[in-house]
Amino acid sequence: MKTTRRDILTKMIVASGLLTLPRLGAKAAGAPGLTDPLLDATPSCHADGPITLSTSEGPYFSPASPQRSDIREGKNNGVALLVGGYVLNRDCTPVSQAQIEIWQADDRGKYDNDGYYLRGHQITGDDGKWAFLTIIPAAYPGRCQHIHFKVQRPGGAVLTSQVFFPNDPLHGRDYQFDGRLLLKMDETGPQKTGLFNFVLA
Repeated sequence: MKTTRRDILTKMIVASGLLTLPRLGAKAAGAPGLTDPLLDATPSCHADGPITLSTSEGPYFSPASPQRSDIREGKNNGVALLVGGYVLNRDCTPVSQAQIEIWQADDRGKYDNDGYYLRGHQITGDDGKWAFLTIIPAAYPGRCQHIHFKVQRPGGAVLTSQVFFPNDPLHGRDYQFDGRLLLKMDETGPQKTGLFNFVLA
């Protein structure tokens, strides 16, 4: 079997140990990490391969979110989740200086439309890595559990997408659900981690 750039990248990530939570203005922080960023559902990285699917923005996006990695605002509601991965080109090289923005419902299925609780953005470094500390969102009428994202390379088009949680029995009632956008979950450690790599055109 031919070894791809994605295979090489994955081996390097696994060998390096942990994908740590980025600290704004620094290379890394001592927070718990993500251990295996390879997703089965993530599009493969090759020159003519597919990019991450675009989905609906929905009605709850708010512009001008704060730049931060922890979007919980010091609240202890819900089940903690470290969600992260990489922003990649089709050939699996990292996209540096990409802006990645997150917004989601809380543990009751409600969005903060007056402030920025469970909202934020960050800029990837040279390695294309991103990670946010958040919580597991609740489902709400018509929607299964999901997290929204916008991802944009410098000077590029904005990818609006969302990721879904595996083993959610409500997938079938959500017309926006797509199995290609599933998080890879790791629940073996002290906190839950969700892994996803965004592949841009």
